Amino acid sequence: MSVANFRFEGSDMNRKLLMGHPSGLFVLFFTEMWERFSYYGMRAILVLFLTSAIIDGGWAWSREDALNLYGTYTMLVYFSPIIGGYLADKFFGYRRAVAIGALIMTLGHAAMAFDTPWSLYLGIGLLVAGNGLFKPNITSIINGIYKNAQDKKDGAFTIFYMGVNAGAFLGILLCGYIGESVGWHYGFGLAGVFMFLGMVQFWLAQTIFGRIGLSPKETLSFDADPQNIEPESTAIKEEVVSSQVQTDRYIVVGILAFFTIFFWAAFEQAGGSMTIFASDYTNRVLEGNSATIFRIANTLLTVVPLIIITYVLLQLFRITFAKYKLSNLALGLSFAIIWGIVIYMLKEQFGEENTEIPASWFGILNSFYIIAFAPLVSKIWESKYNPPATVKFGIGLVLLGLGFGVLAYGSASIPQGAQTASVSIIWLILAYLLHTLGELSLSPVGLSYVSKLVPATKIGIMFGLWYIAVGLGNKAAGTMGGLIDKITAAYDMSTFFLIFTCVPIGAGLIIMALTRKVNKLMHGVH
Repeated sequence: MSVANFRFEGSDMNRKLLMGHPSGLFVLFFTEMWERFSYYGMRAILVLFLTSAIIDGGWAWSREDALNLYGTYTMLVYFSPIIGGYLADKFFGYRRAVAIGALIMTLGHAAMAFDTPWSLYLGIGLLVAGNGLFKPNITSIINGIYKNAQDKKDGAFTIFYMGVNAGAFLGILLCGYIGESVGWHYGFGLAGVFMFLGMVQFWLAQTIFGRIGLSPKETLSFDADPQNIEPESTAIKEEVVSSQVQTDRYIVVGILAFFTIFFWAAFEQAGGSMTIFASDYTNRVLEGNSATIFRIANTLLTVVPLIIITYVLLQLFRITFAKYKLSNLALGLSFAIIWGIVIYMLKEQFGEENTEIPASWFGILNSFYIIAFAPLVSKIWESKYNPPATVKFGIGLVLLGLGFGVLAYGSASIPQGAQTASVSIIWLILAYLLHTLGELSLSPVGLSYVSKLVPATKIGIMFGLWYIAVGLGNKAAGTMGGLIDKITAAYDMSTFFLIFTCVPIGAGLIIMALTRKVNKLMHGVH
């Protein structure tokens, strides 16, 4: 696709294409990848650490208390962007907000490497604050790049979402492995290392975005420099609409945000009740041929995606290395460390007679499936088969519910009130597949539609409001997941998972029924 057909914003370097998209998208891809590595790496082991016995290095919390803290933390992670979006819009600019947020999160992970209550709560506080500056503003930079290339935006956000899940995949895999086999706080500390390297590579390559993401003062200074005057063909042109049209579009954002709450309330069981199910109710010890098959499959699961992401990295180097050497070197160092840890981990696993799958391992399935299926979904969204937003949301919710239906069926043999069991791992593998396909149908699409329906001057704060909806879903996930012991004692494990089957499917059918009304309120946005 030529640049002439799609007018991408930013510097001349940014307009050099990689996979049909501006090279700057992949600078953001890797920045987000390492931020998600740190977030999901910590998330993968937080509940396991809190509920583990003291003799195993944990704090022996109850499941309910651990999941309530998990829910509160993840809620605040998504609430804080409203403040970060406002500060970036008014003062910092998106680029500086991203860098400051990454630094604060690095300090948060460093604090969690210490085994004390004060350091845990300090670390969580810093992670929440840093995330507030980081999360809404990196997506706002993407919006700036694609301001005059709206038809490419769904595909761009889906590729960006691959970066999110590449980081989540590696973070869960490696922080989970280090946390469960070496020590919980080593896992927390490892997350901070890659957060720092991600910050460095972004800061050193930020000029690739031209004027995009500068603070108000920097924008004035940039525009006053004759060298920075862009050709008229690439100037940002804001659509002018009536107040009623814009109000209708805000209503659409509100409708999508409301149904997003239902999605994340169920989906985020992955870091809570589904992790407990993997830890205490699933047969994770494999012997003989089963162990060999798992080792081979795990090697392929780990190495193939890492090769793909490394290939993207090398392609980005080919375009940007001459101008952004230090940024590329920081990124290259991070990948060298990753490859070293992966090789060590796989070598250790092949040296064992039997294999015990880490409880956190199942979380990588979501990320692996996204890396595998995101390119296909991206192409569908760019084709003539691209359905309306409400249909995408409905499909996502229904698939999510079906995934929990699989778990409800698979846990039917678990007795009422049981604290442990040993069901097959196949049920979690299938559930994560359905959940992932549902996530691909809903989550990146939601971000894309917010950017299309909201004026550019409000994009930072509106991304923040969107994440409040996600945060409410996360808190609901922790609260509902914390009821696992009470529900399984009063009924059984199947009943617990059936709740998460029926609610998302019902919500999905309702939002699909609203398609005609919502399309009318969009006033031409597709």
